[in-house]
Amino acid sequence: MQWSDQAIILGIRRHGESSAIVEVMSETHGRHLGMVRSGRSRTMQPVLQPGNSVEVTWRARLDEHMGEFRIEPVELRAARLMETATSVYGIQALGALLRLLPERDPHPHLYEALAVIVDHLADPADAGELFVRFELAVLNDLGFGLDLTECVATGARTELVYVSPKSGRAVCREAGERYADRMLALPDFLSAEARRAADHDSLAAAFRLTAFFLHRHVYEPRGLDVSSARDGFVHAALKALKAQSSAA
Repeated sequence: MQWSDQAIILGIRRHGESSAIVEVMSETHGRHLGMVRSGRSRTMQPVLQPGNSVEVTWRARLDEHMGEFRIEPVELRAARLMETATSVYGIQALGALLRLLPERDPHPHLYEALAVIVDHLADPADAGELFVRFELAVLNDLGFGLDLTECVATGARTELVYVSPKSGRAVCREAGERYADRMLALPDFLSAEARRAADHDSLAAAFRLTAFFLHRHVYEPRGLDVSSARDGFVHAALKALKAQSSAA
């Protein structure tokens, strides 16, 4: 068995004296593990770092075996990802999200989204907005997608300012105003009529929104704790945005 694919490295762990088990998110083969012989050598260590783009060839005698990777560098961005808190926490948090999906289950659109996000992790506004959209995409692929396109009560497609915690669907201002204390806020930048990018307050509301549904549908049923990297990323992104607002 053999295949080759484009991939982004998510994680690495030691294996034996000199090898490594490498976890990647590949374009057409999903999240995949493989052993890299001599993966801890001086030549391979700079390549086998989270966030790097690589070309990977996987080989195994049987499809169900973990198999071995041969890895060639494509874009080494790991050093750049160590420069800001949003980057350090962000790449870890993205890996944790992808581990919620079944191994070897192809999600090419998530690979494409990941490739975009890792190049924007240093900018807190861009990184935060892209991360929230990535969480929404993961929820959708897990079968718990939110419908933010029209009001669940009236069918309206404008003035969507709430999300029902029960249905995960948008609610317009008129229909939801009297139940506002029971609703989740729908940030401006996530609505279909969005005109502005995320700011500190709307991004904070978006993080609360995705956290609520991830906890309800994924973490709680599976008995999992929220990734500490997500908390670190959220804190770093909001802190940086607040500092930018104060400076302006």
